[in-house]
Amino acid sequence: MKEFKYKTSFSSVVKPLVSEEKDKYLAMASLVDIGDFIPEIDTASNVDLLPVAFNAFVANRVNKNGDVIDTGTALEIYKNFINKPINIEHNRSRVIGTILTAGFSEFGTDKPLTEDQVKDIKRPFNVTLGGVIWKVVNTDLAELIENSSDPEDENYNKISASWELGFSEYKLAVLIGNNKNLEDAQIIEDSAVIEELSENLQGLGGSGDLEDGRKVYRQVFNEVIPLGIGLTETPAAEVEGVCTHKSKSPKTEKIVKSSEKSISQTLNNNVKNNTSKAMKITKLEDITEESVKVLEASAVSDFIQEQLKTASEQFSTEKKRFDTELTQANEKHEALEKEHAEVRESLDRVQTVLHKLEAEKAAKAAEEQFTQRMSLMDEEFVLEDEERELIAADIKDMGDEDFSSYQDKLNVLMKTKRREVVEAMEEQKKAEEEAAAAQESQEAVEASAKDVVEEAIENSETEEAEIPNVMEAAEPTIFEKYKSAFDLDQFELK
Repeated sequence: MKEFKYKTSFSSVVKPLVSEEKDKYLAMASLVDIGDFIPEIDTASNVDLLPVAFNAFVANRVNKNGDVIDTGTALEIYKNFINKPINIEHNRSRVIGTILTAGFSEFGTDKPLTEDQVKDIKRPFNVTLGGVIWKVVNTDLAELIENSSDPEDENYNKISASWELGFSEYKLAVLIGNNKNLEDAQIIEDSAVIEELSENLQGLGGSGDLEDGRKVYRQVFNEVIPLGIGLTETPAAEVEGVCTHKSKSPKTEKIVKSSEKSISQTLNNNVKNNTSKAMKITKLEDITEESVKVLEASAVSDFIQEQLKTASEQFSTEKKRFDTELTQANEKHEALEKEHAEVRESLDRVQTVLHKLEAEKAAKAAEEQFTQRMSLMDEEFVLEDEERELIAADIKDMGDEDFSSYQDKLNVLMKTKRREVVEAMEEQKKAEEEAAAAQESQEAVEASAKDVVEEAIENSETEEAEIPNVMEAAEPTIFEKYKSAFDLDQFELK
């Protein structure tokens, strides 16, 4: 086997597919958690297998070991996890399972992602694996893994998976502060700089710190090979992140020894069962310390299969009911959302119309008020067009109090323009004009009469000189006509 110059590990919490026989609610929860990543195994027929799933590592994000894998390397190696062994604490002599599936999921939500979806992204995402634990190899550990999925169990999230990777080349990724995302890093590929800064790498015994608050990390690339996964006990408040050496906790050693003893006892019982008579198990209580000594393996197997079948049917029925209720709830929710949207749209239309009506009403009221005020001004004052325009601009947006003050001001400034004053002045002027016209008419008549009389006198003197000696009766002369018409006694001469 090829030896690699460097090794690193990535950790995550193991999520098992819990059987309904153990706990039907945990079984349903486990389907939701890892259903898209577990291998397709008939657990009813293979009761000795415990399907599990976990995130092998987070691509594009530095791990606790100070190492990071980019998108390109993740795509190159993820299928190489398949068929690799699962052991205890990286002890390759204690293999208890294998990896069967590999894929991708969204960082933070574990939502499944396809290869096409991740090939161009720079943000963090998970490389997610699925496999099986061989229960018969270590039943106690298998049960501990199942219990670790129960939030109410003291072993909740207590088992984590630590993947060991081998590689020979790396680049440097420099980040500022506590930033762990590769997309924000300065990548260094110059071999001289890499050699100079490598002594600071955590994986090589350094602190990972540079000057000015920067930190340096190792980006593995080129030939990267998954070497196997080790299941390790996780402390209660912390996920075990780094395992760069082979180690076994005292509790794990105890579990392994217990498993070996259990296997030995099972083999002894099977030998006894070959000589015992058949016994059918109808209920769990039939399995006792005494009956185990004479039970055939097939009887236990038949009972387990029957119980699993019943549990499976019950689960299927409840799942159908749950799916039906979920579908109905979704339909009701969609109907309510649609109804809400329609009501909201209708309300928006009503509010739009209401606002428009209110605006029109306010505009009409303002127009009526303006008209009333201008009418009042026309009643109180005699205004010219220019004065009306100035007053209209002043009072257009006035409130009642301001308009009242404005009226008081106009009464002072335009008192000569008040209608009663102007009308009185016009009447006085008219009377004066009528008197002057009468005087002028009288003077014209007097002047005209005087001229006529003088002309008549003048004409009469001329005619007297021409009268013949013999007087004949004739019509009145012009003088006599005018004299009769304009007798001086009829006029009062001044």
